[in-house]
Amino acid sequence: MMKELIKYILIIVFAAFWLGLDAQSEKKLVRKGNKQFEENKYSEAEIEYRKAVDKNPAYDKSKFNLAGAMYKQDNYEESGKLYNETAELAKEKSIKADSYYNLGNSLLSQKKYKESMEAYKNSLRLQPDNQEAKYNYEYARQKMIQQQQQQQQKNQDKNKDKDQNKDQNQDKNKDQNKDKNKDKKDDQNDDQKNKDKKDQDKQKDQQGQNQDQKKDQQSQQPQQISKKDAQRMLDALKNDEKKTLQKLQKAKAKSAKSSKTEIDW
Repeated sequence: MMKELIKYILIIVFAAFWLGLDAQSEKKLVRKGNKQFEENKYSEAEIEYRKAVDKNPAYDKSKFNLAGAMYKQDNYEESGKLYNETAELAKEKSIKADSYYNLGNSLLSQKKYKESMEAYKNSLRLQPDNQEAKYNYEYARQKMIQQQQQQQQKNQDKNKDKDQNKDQNQDKNKDQNKDKNKDKKDDQNDDQKNKDKKDQDKQKDQQGQNQDQKKDQQSQQPQQISKKDAQRMLDALKNDEKKTLQKLQKAKAKSAKSSKTEIDW
């Protein structure tokens, strides 16, 4: 019985020893990473911190320092993620407050001003006297207002350009319609001119025909003669008639003589 008790005690001591060695190894990795960090060897420090996190994910200091190494390498998205995990994981108030503060800095570097303000507020709830957190909160608030104003101005300019393009298109359509109407009117004027010219030509032709017809009618009408000429012509007719009458009388007399001789026979 005594031997079994001693056996269990040795197991417990041995396990505690290995746990102690494991903890020391974890802290040793963090200290090694801190040395690299102080020498501005952030990528080398990252490697040591990751080893420490792999050994014990619940060790908040290794994750906090890993987030710092990522921030120094301008990997703000990854550092923000790690700081947020540390803030939820940490049991010490100071580590939790610092994690929220650094989370605010990571978000601020990504121009996520509203989210960074929330992170600074969480830090100030834990450490109300943190002047840097107060300053950064106000800075983020001003940057957020500026960002909103710039976005508003951008939207106004976009709408203005849209309205200008609309006006230009309307003016262009008006000009096109105006030119189209002008061309149509010019075509109508040309058609009217051609029609007028045709009418004029037709009228001239008609006038020419009327004049020719009038000439023909004039040539067909009896010519006016003087009274003297008319008397002369009348006298001539009378003379002709007189001569004709005399010829007829002679012919009758001759015929009468012939007829009588025959009767005598």
